[in-house]
Amino acid sequence: MSISVKATVTVKLTIGGFLSSLVGLSHRLDDISSLLGKSLWLELVSAELDPNTGLEKKPIGRYAHRVGQKDGEAIYESNFEIPGDFGEIGAVLVQNELRNEMYLKHIVLNGLPSGPIAFNCGSWVESKFDNPEKRIFFSNKSFLPLQTPKGLKGMREKELVSLRGNGEGERKTSDRIYDYDVYNDLSDPDSKPELGRPVLGGSKNYPYPRRCRTGRPRSKTDPHSETRSGTFYVPRDEEFSEVKEASFITKAADSVLHALIPSLETSLLDSNLGFPLFSDIDQLYKEGITIPKLKNQGLLRRVLPRLVKAVSEAKDDIVKFDSPAMFQSDKFSWFRDEEFSRQTLAGVNPYSIKLVMEWPLKSGLAPDVYGPPESAITTELVEREIKGFMTVDEALEQKKLFIIDYHDLLLPYVSKVRQIEGTTLYGSRALFFLTPDCTLKPLAIELTRPPMDGKPQWKQVFTPSLEATGCWLWRFAKAHFLAHDSGYHELVSHWLRTHCATEPYIIATNRQLSAMHPIYKLLHPHFRYTMQINALARQALINADGIIETSFSPSKYSMELSSVAYDQLWRFDKEALPGDLINRGIAVEDPTAPHGLKLLIEDYPFANDGLILWDALKQWVADYVNYYYKDASMVQSDPELQAWWTEIRTKGHEDKKDEPWWPVLKTPEDLIGIITTIVWVASAHHSAVNFGQYAFAGYFPNRPTIARTNMPSEDPTREGWKRFLDNPEFELLVCFPSQIQATKVMAILDVLSNHSPDEEYLGEHMEPAWGEEPVIKEAFERFSAKLKELGVIIDSRNADDSLKNRGGAGVVPYELLKPFSEAGVTGKGVPYSISI
Repeated sequence: MSISVKATVTVKLTIGGFLSSLVGLSHRLDDISSLLGKSLWLELVSAELDPNTGLEKKPIGRYAHRVGQKDGEAIYESNFEIPGDFGEIGAVLVQNELRNEMYLKHIVLNGLPSGPIAFNCGSWVESKFDNPEKRIFFSNKSFLPLQTPKGLKGMREKELVSLRGNGEGERKTSDRIYDYDVYNDLSDPDSKPELGRPVLGGSKNYPYPRRCRTGRPRSKTDPHSETRSGTFYVPRDEEFSEVKEASFITKAADSVLHALIPSLETSLLDSNLGFPLFSDIDQLYKEGITIPKLKNQGLLRRVLPRLVKAVSEAKDDIVKFDSPAMFQSDKFSWFRDEEFSRQTLAGVNPYSIKLVMEWPLKSGLAPDVYGPPESAITTELVEREIKGFMTVDEALEQKKLFIIDYHDLLLPYVSKVRQIEGTTLYGSRALFFLTPDCTLKPLAIELTRPPMDGKPQWKQVFTPSLEATGCWLWRFAKAHFLAHDSGYHELVSHWLRTHCATEPYIIATNRQLSAMHPIYKLLHPHFRYTMQINALARQALINADGIIETSFSPSKYSMELSSVAYDQLWRFDKEALPGDLINRGIAVEDPTAPHGLKLLIEDYPFANDGLILWDALKQWVADYVNYYYKDASMVQSDPELQAWWTEIRTKGHEDKKDEPWWPVLKTPEDLIGIITTIVWVASAHHSAVNFGQYAFAGYFPNRPTIARTNMPSEDPTREGWKRFLDNPEFELLVCFPSQIQATKVMAILDVLSNHSPDEEYLGEHMEPAWGEEPVIKEAFERFSAKLKELGVIIDSRNADDSLKNRGGAGVVPYELLKPFSEAGVTGKGVPYSISI
């Protein structure tokens, strides 16, 4: 006896896609009858083998007919007669009969005795005229490799092979191939010789994570580099350009990079022109900057409503910035040392502060190259600054001294950077003292220049001062240090440790874990859109002469510097929040303490909120993993899982493949730790360093990205020192970013800090596959409830007057790890993935 089954297919209508209109189809070759009759071919696949032949059963095929349209989606239906002995349906083969790609959202089969079967597709399907291979979609039910129904084993393996490709040829935009390559497309030597840059990855000199291979032709000038012509390929399903409102953010970023910033450069002809007065900076938020009328104004005003204001149809446009949260709360807070210190714990870069573990401070660089290694921050100087609190020995013993130290990372680049016009650099470190009320008191900033140009090493320590000259020198020192911190934040805390380190996880997951693997289904929402955002960064942010190089102190050495940081600092086992805090000496293991850690800085907003979020994430991952893996043997015998972890280490992070610190993958506990680390980085870590960028750096004196002039006290001339004494405010403004540097960075930070209208927040909505299993569904609901509770806890903490680092008069409350948010620049919200 046969069974009548109805397949309902949902196809997302796309802007400019084949379903946006019933007319205007590609080359007019698909007429109305073909659209309504033969546009989509489906084949139902049995999960069982034929008992007589031992081979896969022949699929049952039918055309699906378009029956309606609703809420931006087209609905197709097809009726099947399924033989009684066909067995459970485990997959659907799909062929797109039209000449344009389509976005297949999901398929549901109704009429089966066991109930509906759902297939969550979420994928672009090429036209059969471009790719005659039928697409495979498995049901939402998860299977470990050894549990795969026999009728689906061949298809499971075939689909993975197709996603890996053969490592040859140039990728097309419609491809769904995931493969690895080094960062050899940041330079553009064929355009200008000075735009040549070293290849990052694949060498001892420049180790780096891998990116997705594009296979573009090699540069004529530098055969090790790829040309930058054509598109920056990402696998088709990693794009969201015409499907979601999330594309709103990508279009906004693209508009800023390719339309708005060139207009700013046209208006601000002198690239070295600074702001004559602080009041001129204020005008960016009040009057704005007049720019030539932009092309495609409708799109730009729609995607950049915060930035682009039209005066009238006849006149020029205006770029006007919204006042950042910090500027709104207290426009003078950037002057205060208390706020300078507070932001190391509750600002946009909470990942650099660490405990002083050795005294006296000393450089590890070669003295014969970089000069005497001893720091100029002496015991006597520190004791003078902490006065009656305690001695240095007591402060070290009680773990009260903390430091942000970029000295050895930056010092090798000082002489190189100083050869570039319009920027300068020092090796730098800032020392802090933990006071009884859990706030940090800045003690000193040390700036060092190595021996260069026939001059000996120069180093000087600057301290907070009540005396006029000392006070202004301290402000200059803070500006220099903050420029270094801004560069480190953007290049290391943000780009390297989240965007860049995550791309290999995405590639390995798609190459080695089948879409029906439960770990693939767990990881998938944490990887959405990251590869496209990274490709956009390679196009215009981190490339030679891009936003980073033209606006940050390390200039053309910026990405090279991130390679050095990867080599010296990056370890997978320290990317987990507890491991990171312990590594920095900020926390010690304590089984009796909440989260098993005792924080040495008790009022550390990022760590306090982060540990609750970490625990919630880890429990959710543990519940999920333990459901599928009952013991160590199941982990060890999973060939896809083992291949996935091996490939992450040996291909994705190949330059560190021999490091002894990589976790082993033998038990469910090992897997829980690995996955929790990966999803933490993609969600909470990224949110903590990204979504507060405009709030804290939108008023750039608080976080300048570049210092353009040397310290007034470094080898001063008589004229230069007199200029400083006569008008230190003007000299500080000259040191700050130029008008074009500041406005370019402000525009891009505004977009990067933005949540799309339909942002997918951690724990907010359940993935369809998770709802298939009652145990997983309940675990997710517990996880979601914990995140809602965290939002309440954060609100209560911010209202607690005793927590000085979280609030106070004119202080922006710490909400960066508050899980949910409305759309826009909000300074809160933790999306699943690095989606901007």
